[in-house]
Amino acid sequence: MCGIVGYVGAQSALDVVIAGLKRLEYRGYDSAGVAVLADGSLAAVKKAGKLVNLEKELVGHPLPGGSTGLGHTRWATHGGPTDVNAHPHLDNSGRVAVVHNGIIENFAALRAELAERGHRLGSETDTEVVAHLLAEQFSDMGAGASGAVGAGAAGAGGLAEAMRRVCRRLEGAFTLVAVHADEPDVVVGARRNSPLVVGVGEGENFLASDVAAFIAHTRSAIELGQDQVVELRRDGVSVTNFDGSPASVRAYHVDWDASAAEKGGYDYFMLKEIAEQPKAVADTLLGRIDANGSLTLDEVRIPASVLREVDKVVIVACGTAYHAGMIAKLAIEHWTRIPCETELASEFRYRDPILDQRTLVIAISQSGETMDTLMALRHAREQGAKVLAVCNTNGSTIPRESDAVLYTHAGPEVAVASTKAFLTQLVACYLVALYLGQVRGTKWGDEIESVIRELSDIAAAVDTVLETMEPVRELARSLADKNTVLFLGRHVGYPVALEGALKLKELAYMHAEGFAAGELKHGPIALIEQDLPVVVVVPSPRGRSVLHDKIVSNIQEIRARGARTIVIAEEGDQAVVPYADHLIRIPATPTLLQPLVATVPLQVFACELATARGNEVDQPRNLAKSVTVE
Repeated sequence: MCGIVGYVGAQSALDVVIAGLKRLEYRGYDSAGVAVLADGSLAAVKKAGKLVNLEKELVGHPLPGGSTGLGHTRWATHGGPTDVNAHPHLDNSGRVAVVHNGIIENFAALRAELAERGHRLGSETDTEVVAHLLAEQFSDMGAGASGAVGAGAAGAGGLAEAMRRVCRRLEGAFTLVAVHADEPDVVVGARRNSPLVVGVGEGENFLASDVAAFIAHTRSAIELGQDQVVELRRDGVSVTNFDGSPASVRAYHVDWDASAAEKGGYDYFMLKEIAEQPKAVADTLLGRIDANGSLTLDEVRIPASVLREVDKVVIVACGTAYHAGMIAKLAIEHWTRIPCETELASEFRYRDPILDQRTLVIAISQSGETMDTLMALRHAREQGAKVLAVCNTNGSTIPRESDAVLYTHAGPEVAVASTKAFLTQLVACYLVALYLGQVRGTKWGDEIESVIRELSDIAAAVDTVLETMEPVRELARSLADKNTVLFLGRHVGYPVALEGALKLKELAYMHAEGFAAGELKHGPIALIEQDLPVVVVVPSPRGRSVLHDKIVSNIQEIRARGARTIVIAEEGDQAVVPYADHLIRIPATPTLLQPLVATVPLQVFACELATARGNEVDQPRNLAKSVTVE
């Protein structure tokens, strides 16, 4: 979850690192810190709270100028968000600095060993043990400024070799970046089950947990694989495996620029990303039909013959992506007639799921680094299942370890509460469902083309919704003093209700629950009281009139008990008008595609309500964008 930046080059390391941390603060904002190498010494400053606290601290305690450094924004795991627990962590000599993302599971045993050897550890973190272990290994090898062993040579020595030796002792998931005062022009990183990417510049190189950190300087990047150590110098990058053998890596070009990661005049990244959804939806659809009129995905390494034998689909995801998966299940079963399950990735492998060579697992993750989803993916592959990833981040772990991938091409999403990622994940899942239908022959080519045309019209429909949101904002402001909001939906509207409730929890810190409307009389109706806001997502009266009639009855039932009904219904639906205290209109769409327009008002509603309550929209408390620990 934490944001990490490392730099070596000719620029001011402090300036580069701070700018990079600002782009990564969405990954964690419990504390922040920086370290710079200058004149043969190491200087560090760190501070609890958001990055602005660190910047204020640097005014009073400026760091010396230097062109090698690292920085960190933290989402706390081991130890509370305090100055002492903030990264970077140093050894007792103050010559080594380390930043870390992930969890080192055997840190307690390592800490006890270090204490026995006389090391003094002052924090509650698992990270600090790495700084001390690195210092020990570096010293034991006799490496230093005057005699670094084979500096720059892969596997030879110095800080990189010390890192390899330490990593071979560590258990868990981690990204580590370190500097040593005795190697003033070197930054070393290590990766296991946690994101780390290299930015390749001219006379300078970068390390970060996300390309956003260095996109203002270079769009050339290198993927780091599992259990690899990278050594950065001004003039080059070398990558080895933990055992010291040369590692194979893949270079790639980032297809967006620094402006895409800026607010662009909006007060919040979330507002910008909500407004970007029409373009994001269109970009996800771009280039999906080949010259023969067939649907194509980004990378499919699963033979069509294998897909034709699939007898079960399992979708694994977390949070917002899980809600996308619930809708995808309906589309897959409707268009392919294959049984489909949607599972919380965090629970998946612990229940001993039944998987085999005829199972297709679809892993959905915006970042491609979601640890629960990654571990579910690995478990599925161990059981012989094929895995298809739906992801927004090129070169991330989940796509690399999958048999196929469909990228959403949504561009960077900085706000912690997901918006455009959700819509583009939905579009991508519809494409996967249609692709399976195409391969298996359950959908004719003209049927697939018809659905693609309908999906292509969605961008304009979302635009229409966005142009009519001022009444929704006014409604949200009027509810700022409420403590609870309930959400109801049926069929595809039920996951939309869950997503609306999640957004309100994340941003407004309110009690919010989503229910399947048919379950109302089985318990939840007991929650209804006078003036309680209840948002109801109404299905189209055209395609599923029975469901429509039933949910209108639900609206009447809760209104009779005093609820304040907020009804989301398509244009032309007059049956809901007498029972809606507040009516939010959305364009008419095919039933399965309705979530693409019905979700948008709920995003705007949550954002505005959070603002009215004085909450931080882009960085809600206790959360981080990417969950890279289990």
